[in-house]
Amino acid sequence: MIKFLDLEKVTQKYAAEIHEAVTRVVDSGWYLQGREVEQFEKNFASYIGTDYCIGVGNGLDALIWIYRAYIELGVMQPGDEVIVPANTFIASILAITENGLKPVFVEPRYDTLEIDDNKIEEAITRRTKSILLVHLYGRCAFTERIGEICNKFNLKLVEDNAQAHGCRYEDRRTGSLGDAAGHSFYPGKNLGAFGDAGAVTTNNQELANVIRALANYGSQKKYVFKYTGRNSRLDEIQAAILDVKLKHLDDDNAHRQMIANYYYDNINNPLIHLPLHLNDRQNVYHLFPVLCEQRDELQKKMAEKGIQTLIHYPIPPHKQECYKQYTHLSLPITEMIHQQELSLPISPVMTAEEAITVVELLMRII
Repeated sequence: MIKFLDLEKVTQKYAAEIHEAVTRVVDSGWYLQGREVEQFEKNFASYIGTDYCIGVGNGLDALIWIYRAYIELGVMQPGDEVIVPANTFIASILAITENGLKPVFVEPRYDTLEIDDNKIEEAITRRTKSILLVHLYGRCAFTERIGEICNKFNLKLVEDNAQAHGCRYEDRRTGSLGDAAGHSFYPGKNLGAFGDAGAVTTNNQELANVIRALANYGSQKKYVFKYTGRNSRLDEIQAAILDVKLKHLDDDNAHRQMIANYYYDNINNPLIHLPLHLNDRQNVYHLFPVLCEQRDELQKKMAEKGIQTLIHYPIPPHKQECYKQYTHLSLPITEMIHQQELSLPISPVMTAEEAITVVELLMRII
């Protein structure tokens, strides 16, 4: 069987280093807010290219705290609007609504699967305060036009970089392109922990200080609480593991790119549509999505041949029961993508032989 993602093999790749790091933490007797978190925050900020990194409990919290901090600083207030791609994972929307802000859904381009920058400006109103840019599937969603729109309308550019660790736009990494970025280190991510973990990166010291406090019960000083925060802290073991894997991230991404380029060069089935092929700097291939009108049939036949695929994501956010107030929206491109998307196996441990098998099957299965 060709697994979609073999996490056991991913872990084995750096097992000795990981065991050493975990043992170091266990033997230290210090498990929260210690040296391992401090070191990872320093190294990840340097890698991304920002002045500050704040480790938090998970990727959703990272985004929640960014917008909550802007509210605490008086930059935003409940009821303000945030432009967001309509075809994202629901966490992007939850971060907005959790803060009493209003998501404004903008359609993606069918060929890139990322937000259509030609449709952003028409969605802006006097209540718009931010664009939440999602680098979905590991593809860089930033464009110069998006930067110009943010400058023109004084909008905060927040990046959802959960799926794009190591991706670049020209000489800058995603996660450093805007005012702040949220990162997820869920185990299956390009940079994955052994459980839930996340981080915020930013160059804004004041914002960083507020986020760090919010994620620590709202406290900047022990037993003194300036904000009504929560407990959302990155622990020492996860930080130590992430620091090991960070050293290998670029090599792991390069392996993903090799597999992806083979797919692009060899998948030639008129019933299967590939997204626009970006250069390797702009795509770290957290996922390799294809579009197919017979998606469910294709997935079933692949499974019968021992190839595991996943759907990202079967139901768009505006059609979820928890967001019934948005079900009336007409977002045909988003809905088409969610009905057609299928993610092929790709990982830093997938072999060239496995990629050949996937392609050969795709060429004749439908």
